[in-house]
Amino acid sequence: MYRRAAEQNCLALLRFCNSFCKLTQIHAKILKLGLQTNPLVLTKFTSISSDLNSVRYACSLTFSPESEPHCYDTFLFNTVIKAYAETTHSKHTAIRYYKEMLNHRVAPNNYTYPFVFKACAGIRELSLGKTVHGSVVKLGYCGDTHVLNTMIHMYCSCENGIVFGEKLFDEMPNINSVSWSTMMCGYVRWGMSNEAVKLFRRMQIANVKPDEITLVMVLSACANLGALELGRWVESYIEKEKIEMRVELYNALIDMFAKCGDVGKALRLFRNMSESKRTIVSWTSIIYGMALHGSGLEAVSLFEEMTGAGVVPDDVVFIGLLSACSHSGLVEEGKRYFDKMVNHYGIAPRIEHYGCMVDLLTRAGLVEEAMEFVDTMPIAPNPVIWRTLIAACRAHGELNLGERITKDLIMNEPLQESNYVLLSSIYAKMLDWEKKSIVREAMGKKGIRKAPGSTMIGL
Repeated sequence: MYRRAAEQNCLALLRFCNSFCKLTQIHAKILKLGLQTNPLVLTKFTSISSDLNSVRYACSLTFSPESEPHCYDTFLFNTVIKAYAETTHSKHTAIRYYKEMLNHRVAPNNYTYPFVFKACAGIRELSLGKTVHGSVVKLGYCGDTHVLNTMIHMYCSCENGIVFGEKLFDEMPNINSVSWSTMMCGYVRWGMSNEAVKLFRRMQIANVKPDEITLVMVLSACANLGALELGRWVESYIEKEKIEMRVELYNALIDMFAKCGDVGKALRLFRNMSESKRTIVSWTSIIYGMALHGSGLEAVSLFEEMTGAGVVPDDVVFIGLLSACSHSGLVEEGKRYFDKMVNHYGIAPRIEHYGCMVDLLTRAGLVEEAMEFVDTMPIAPNPVIWRTLIAACRAHGELNLGERITKDLIMNEPLQESNYVLLSSIYAKMLDWEKKSIVREAMGKKGIRKAPGSTMIGL
């Protein structure tokens, strides 16, 4: 009788627990009352700890050496797995507790698997995901739409997994709007925007009403493909259906119009957003759009407006900004912003930032300075940077330097046809037709052909 009253007392305290300090006090009471092996108390304690972002602390009690495995149940493990699966850096831990669950012969249920698949997606473990898929089949949860949706998400998050995601999607007994969005997201993630648009067409034929996430995915696909007309149709659909313009939709529309060439429309949408709604993604999209279409001064002005509004730039914003400076010949501004990125904001440059700086210098004809910059880079230049330098050498008469760089590039990439084309064009510029002919013969012997130009027309 006393033990039952103590249990109810602890459960009541946990029900109203809203801070870590109170949690530790309740923990002490649980130990004092000898309830550390009580299944109800353990499960509630773990659940409340999860809500307070203290699941690790809860596990120190729940899975301590003194705890008794017979107290473990499905809900307890689900609570722990869910908490770790939803934490950015703890997805491996979620998998570990799933394995513990199996080791203790606690049966997973249809609430377990969505979080396990979420963890697999986070660490992009395709082989592990397939193993868990096998358990789902074995336990008969293949008809659960929520489980299948998270399984598709897992496959679409893993390299070489999208083909399995497609098969699952096509075989699903009950496809809902989340299923369509998840598959579409997978296509966009892996650069298969054409497939995403085709899937959206299928969705329309099936008379499934797209949700906000689906529309964001379609707009992302339109941005990647330059499909302006479809993007405009999506905007009109949003207006017709009176769909609330949340931040994600605003950002997707701005990005789509900016990348598809209607920068004026993108800027109007951006200005229509209330300042409180603008995120770093909003600023990045409009700055990148301006950069893409040669409006460097406007991009710089927007960047200054952004920092003036108290928004701290990230590394992605600086790629757009440096690109804008490059396309508009703003050499000194580009140098200043690169220095500010490193020394003021403490952002370590990535290869994309170095590529922007090389492009900036070479476009301005500063080939030697660009070469010096590459020589001082703390990371190895990629082939894109070398090709940028080679093109600049050809354009500005530094032909011997261009020849040397191209020969080195061919040694590293002997089957890349563009390297041979660059070397051939350098020899043509030198009027050295014999060497140009030798390069063409070498391409023929290796079976390398210059890819013909092509044009894509969106229908």
